[in-house]
Amino acid sequence: MGIFCFEFLLKVIAFGFVLHKGSYLRSGWNIMDFIVVASGVVTMMPFTSSDGEGRGSVDLRTLRAVRVLRPLKLVSGLQVVLKSILYAMAPLLQIGLLVLFAIVIFAIIGLEFYSGIFHSACYNAHGEIENLSDRPFPCSNKSAATGAYNCEVEGTVCLTQWIGPNYGITSFDNIAFAMITVFQCITMEGWTTVMYYTNDSLGSTYNWAYFIPLIVLGSFFMLNLVLGVLSGEFAKERERVENRREFLKLRRQQQIERELNGYLEWILTAEEVILKEERTTEEEKAAIMEARRRTAAKKLKQANKRQSTETEEDIEEEDEDEDDYLNEESEGKRAKRTFWGSICKKVRHMRVQMRLIVKSQVFYWLVITLVFLNTACVASEHYGQPEWFTEFLKYAEYVFSGIFICEMLMKLFAMGHRVYFASKFNRFDCIVIVGSAFEVIWAELKGGSFGISVLRALRLLRIFKLTS
Repeated sequence: MGIFCFEFLLKVIAFGFVLHKGSYLRSGWNIMDFIVVASGVVTMMPFTSSDGEGRGSVDLRTLRAVRVLRPLKLVSGLQVVLKSILYAMAPLLQIGLLVLFAIVIFAIIGLEFYSGIFHSACYNAHGEIENLSDRPFPCSNKSAATGAYNCEVEGTVCLTQWIGPNYGITSFDNIAFAMITVFQCITMEGWTTVMYYTNDSLGSTYNWAYFIPLIVLGSFFMLNLVLGVLSGEFAKERERVENRREFLKLRRQQQIERELNGYLEWILTAEEVILKEERTTEEEKAAIMEARRRTAAKKLKQANKRQSTETEEDIEEEDEDEDDYLNEESEGKRAKRTFWGSICKKVRHMRVQMRLIVKSQVFYWLVITLVFLNTACVASEHYGQPEWFTEFLKYAEYVFSGIFICEMLMKLFAMGHRVYFASKFNRFDCIVIVGSAFEVIWAELKGGSFGISVLRALRLLRIFKLTS
């Protein structure tokens, strides 16, 4: 520890501590080294002892484990790995948000179709679950032809009284448990068991359409993006280190050559100046100074001439703009002569104002906030929810549908149908809005749901436009 402290003092004396550029604490590796030394000094203090008298105090000697970080400063390969991980934090954060977004989407879809299906089990006459294997599994009262499991043991009946697999954690009853179950599936840890549970409860006809995209997108694609980012950052950091090493080597050679050439040039120039000063008379010196003054005056005159030319061009452009403005004003006067012309002008003015509103940041973030709130309402639906909460979600859906319809109409009026439908986000948003309105009308007339409401969460894709 004394050697490390002596090294620290030598570097502080040589480079300075922190105030000026190039000082000791201006380097990240020196900061880490300082933390190691400081923690080592603290662990040597008397109050850090862990004897019988100080059992109630904090044992700071555990900070000695920080000393293992010192080799990171000495080995260049370890520095490359550590820097690669640090540089990958920002891309990994974006990938983490993307994975979280996918988990939320699949959790909402599972909440829509699988809520409350894992609470049925086969009970005997004594009220106990009849197990055919090590652990209980769901059952169904549907026909076995669909692939659902019916209670085959005599004297058993399928009742909705079971807490569910893994003490009710593996379920789609609410958004929290649904996200945990989806995360379990994308890690490929027991995802087949979850799929078999859904097959036992609902049959095996359509469940593959949920689990196959979940595994392909969530596990094979998104989680492997993390490895791709780390690999790419490691390759870039390694290339950066090699390029820096070559650059420093080349710059050192150039600096040596430049210093040598400059020294020789300085000697030769000094000799020429000395010889010229000895040969030059007073009249020749005055002629040289006069020639320099003429050259400076000529350059100043050319600069003034160039500035005046640019001013004339600006005046001509302003005249052209004024002529264009007068032409537009005359066209406006001709349009005002007719009734329809004035109406068209007012409509155009309204479209311009509406376009400014629609393209403003306030409107954009307002819509994003409403999308988050709508997604939260869809995700808040859970198994066994009270009747008043169901009514609240129903009327909230009416309100959000009306707001998003108004948003779509505002954009159509402001941008026109060609510009509006040129955006893929707007096309998808239009499909979701029309589908949501159709689902609301169908639920009022016939009852039931088509599951289109889960697509509303996909509107959160708008947030990824910020990364462009």
